[in-house]
Amino acid sequence: MASAYGEYEPVIGLEVHAQLLTRTKLFCGCKTSFGDPPNTHVCPVCLGLPGALPVLNGEAVRLAVRAALALGCTIQDESVFARKNYFYPDLPKGYQISQYDRPFSLHGVLVLQMPKDGDSKGKAADAAAETYERRARILRIHMEEDAGKNLHGVGSSSIVDLNRAGTPLIEIVGEPDLRGAAEAGEYLRKLREVLMFIGVNDGNLEQGSFRCDANVSVRKVGEERLGTRTELKNINSFRFVEEAIDVEIRRQIAELEAGRKIRQQTRGYNSDKRESYLLRDKENDAGYRYFPEPDLPLLTLSSVFVDGVRASLPELPSARRAHYVETLGLTAYAASVLTGHPQIAAFFEETIRLGADATKAANFVQAEVLRDVEQRGLEARFPVTPTQVRELLGLVEAGTISGKQAKEVYAKMRGTSDAPADIVASAGMAVMSDTSAIEAIAKRLIEANPKQVTSYRGGKTNLLGFFVGQMMKETKGSADPAIVNEILKRLLGEGS
Repeated sequence: MASAYGEYEPVIGLEVHAQLLTRTKLFCGCKTSFGDPPNTHVCPVCLGLPGALPVLNGEAVRLAVRAALALGCTIQDESVFARKNYFYPDLPKGYQISQYDRPFSLHGVLVLQMPKDGDSKGKAADAAAETYERRARILRIHMEEDAGKNLHGVGSSSIVDLNRAGTPLIEIVGEPDLRGAAEAGEYLRKLREVLMFIGVNDGNLEQGSFRCDANVSVRKVGEERLGTRTELKNINSFRFVEEAIDVEIRRQIAELEAGRKIRQQTRGYNSDKRESYLLRDKENDAGYRYFPEPDLPLLTLSSVFVDGVRASLPELPSARRAHYVETLGLTAYAASVLTGHPQIAAFFEETIRLGADATKAANFVQAEVLRDVEQRGLEARFPVTPTQVRELLGLVEAGTISGKQAKEVYAKMRGTSDAPADIVASAGMAVMSDTSAIEAIAKRLIEANPKQVTSYRGGKTNLLGFFVGQMMKETKGSADPAIVNEILKRLLGEGS
C-alpha cells in the first residue's frame, strides 16, 4: 500500500501492559481492588521492606499462560524472574520484578483486517469494504509487577499511592510490524477484545488496567533499516493513541526534513495541544541493570499444566464472528458489533437460543438495546432480558404488533420485568387486522380528502403515502400496514 506520509513510512511496535484479574497481588496477599483509599492495601512485601520475601501467585501464572495461548505464543518450559532496577517515587523497592532474557512465552501473532481506505473503525468489519490483512507478530509476553501511582494536585502536594504496587501484569511486546496509526488502534482493540473474552483483563483504559506504550519511528519507503524510535507513554484511549502516533510520525518527518536527527526519547502526549513532549531520554536495557531475582526460584511450567489451561480456553472473538457470519447469516459488521464485549455476545446468543431469528435479534439488539447498555470492565448492565427481547420479536413475527410498535413496547419495557404481551394488552397496541373495520376508516378518509383523491387518480400515485399516514394516525399505528396498503390501492383505484 502507498504510504499516507508521502515518501516516509512509519514503523510502529506496541508494548501493552494488561493487569491480570486476580484477587491478590503478584508476590503477596494484598488485595488488588481499584479505587480504595490510598495505601490501604500494602504490606512489607509490596513495600519492599528488608527481609520480606516474595511468593509467586499461582492464579496469576494461570491467567498469564491463558493469555499467551490465546495469542498463539509458545510457552517456555522454564523461565526466570529478574530485577529491573530504576528509581522512581512509585517503585518502593527501587527495582521492579519482571522477566527479561527468559520470559515464559514467545512468538505469537494477532491478525488484523484493515480497510484500504484507512478508516480504522467500522469499515474494517464491513463485508463490502476492500480490506488487507496485517499480521502483527508478538515477540514475547512476560509477567511483571505493576508500580504504584503518583497522584498530583492533592492540595499543593503530590502523593504516592502504593495500592497498585505489586499488581500482576503481563507485558505483551509487539514486533515493529504496524505501519500506521490506524493499524495501531485496531491492534489494541483486537488485543483488548481477546483478553476480555478469555477473562484475563477487564479492558479498562481509564483505570489503567489496560494501557500501552507505542514505539514509533519513520524511514524512507523501501528502506530496510529501522529509524531511531521514540516511545509514547501513558495514553488512555484508542482515539488518543491513534492521534498521538500520527502526531509523532509527522513530528519526526519534520525533524528529518529539517536536517535534524531523531533522538531516542520517552515522550508524552498533550491531546489539547495535539503535540508530543519530552519526558526523558530513553534508557537502553543496559541502563536497567537486569539480574536474576535471587528470592524467586526458576518458574517451571509442565505440559500437563499448559494443556489444562489450553483446554479451558473459551471460543475466541474471531471464531465467534466467523460463526455469526457463516452459520447465522449475519453481516460482518453486525458480527463485529455483537462481539465487542463478552456480555453483549452472551446476551445475543441467549436470545437466539430462546428461539429468536438470528438476523432479527441482531438488528434489534444493535438498534435498540445497545443504546441503553452500561458497560464497566467485564460487566455490562442490560435494560431488558433476552427473554423479553425474544417475546417482543415473537409478537412482531406473529403480526400482533408492527415493527414500529415494537420500539414503543421496548421503551415501556426497559428497566422493568414486564412481559411484552402484557404491555401490548394494557396499552391496547395490538395490530388491527379486521379488514371491514380498516376499509370503513379508509372510505371515510377518502371522502374527507377529495383533492388528494383526484390528484392520485390523475397520476400522482405517491399520494398513497399520505393516505397510509392518515390511516396510521387514525388507528394510532395499530392497523396492519399490508392490509392498509391493499385496501387503499383498491378503493383509490375504483374511481380512476
